[in-house]
Amino acid sequence: MKIGIVGCAGRMGRMLVQAVHQTPGAELAGGSEAKHSDAIGEDPALLAGLKASGLKITDDARVLFEASDCVVDFTVPAATVLHAGLAKETGTALVPGTTGLSADQQAVIEDAAQSVAIVQAANYSVGVNLLLGLTEQVASILGDDFDIEVLEMHHRHKIDAPSGTALALGKAAAAGRGVSLDDVADRVRDGITGERTVGNIGFATLRGGMVVGDHSVIFASDDERIEITHRAADRGLFAKGAIRAAMWAASKDAGLYSMRDVLGFD
Repeated sequence: MKIGIVGCAGRMGRMLVQAVHQTPGAELAGGSEAKHSDAIGEDPALLAGLKASGLKITDDARVLFEASDCVVDFTVPAATVLHAGLAKETGTALVPGTTGLSADQQAVIEDAAQSVAIVQAANYSVGVNLLLGLTEQVASILGDDFDIEVLEMHHRHKIDAPSGTALALGKAAAAGRGVSLDDVADRVRDGITGERTVGNIGFATLRGGMVVGDHSVIFASDDERIEITHRAADRGLFAKGAIRAAMWAASKDAGLYSMRDVLGFD
């Protein structure tokens, strides 16, 4: 499978290139970067600390899509929307790991999935996807006498909050209770907020240092508290999961899939 990486010169992009190299059956199709990037013309494999591949980083993402069976995108929402359009036009599978998409931007992803296979996840870690499943199951068992809070912490450079994974955990908890997260989410608390609304799902965001990603779902009643936590020690695990998703998506029919589909989780 020929895998292309957009944003290949960034920290995550280089890890994705390394993950392609480490995955049996995967071949690096190339990489792209934004126009005027200093990395244009460089070898993406060399930038990732690997042996020269003979490929050159391009600023024309269409060229990359045309050369790939699947493209992996960990960039920014505006770029991901453009890449979804290219995936649709070229018939190339897409694995977008970008978070912070607006409703309109998400609609573009879903439209492209009518034409090509797209695996979209807030987090490509196997452990986090297990956490999502457990969160939905626990929420379905416990009643409204248990308040639900989602706590996340990331490095100081993360630009969106709450994290995409935190929101996915909130959606999983809401699904377990048979409600829409939009109706029960409590994402901001400041000043005199009044008592907590029964049934709401709260979010708390921490930023600092170089934390890769910590997520906890807390179920708290008057008498007891249950906490489910996942901590990522190396962001390379996200790259490995994304390439696993790319290998899976490259041979699938059009549709919007999740990591639960890739991993075979029920």
